[in-house]
Amino acid sequence: MGFTIGGIREIRSGARRRARSSEITAVAEYTGLWGWDVVPGARAARSGSGRTDCSCGAADCPSPGAHPLDFGKELAAGATLEEATAAWAQTPGAAVLLPVGRSFDILDVPEAAGRGALARLQRMGLPLGPVAATPTGRALFFVAPGAAADLPGLLYRTGWDDADLDLRPLGEGDHITAPPSDLGGHGPMRWLRPPALETADRPPQARLVVGTLAYLCARVCV
Repeated sequence: MGFTIGGIREIRSGARRRARSSEITAVAEYTGLWGWDVVPGARAARSGSGRTDCSCGAADCPSPGAHPLDFGKELAAGATLEEATAAWAQTPGAAVLLPVGRSFDILDVPEAAGRGALARLQRMGLPLGPVAATPTGRALFFVAPGAAADLPGLLYRTGWDDADLDLRPLGEGDHITAPPSDLGGHGPMRWLRPPALETADRPPQARLVVGTLAYLCARVCV
């Protein structure tokens, strides 16, 4: 896989010292351990007037601190720690973004519903992938690719197609900010259920979790 967790902690190159150590470690883990592509992303900062400015420099940026950098080099799954360190040294301070629609799709629900669904699914013994939490109160469930396109049919088959649910799919062309990066100046992303070797590259089919997510969305978000 190119490196070990122990190796990550031992290497102390000058390029790595210039990067944020926690994020460069995360980049190397995401590519080398979990088999995900990683993209350097813009960062956001709140000005004294309360305005959110994006590091991309665009005054009218529609997604401050939550989009890929045009000049950033994407790291493919399997990149080594040295490759990750060198790439991030070219964009010091970049946020860590994960492209959606390749290794996984995302089902995005309110965090309260997500926590309830996560506990219920664990009690049921159903397979689960990683689950991230945003500083804005959302839970992001990693599911098998194709879920975004299949969601309307899945909701129909589970009887939730006519419900007003706060359940959003993310698929090909989307990106998510990954822990421990800051999301748009709101605070750091974090894991509710961190990646694991047995599920990171094989997240569950959405049909196994969508019914529970829909039920908790309807129950909690009223």
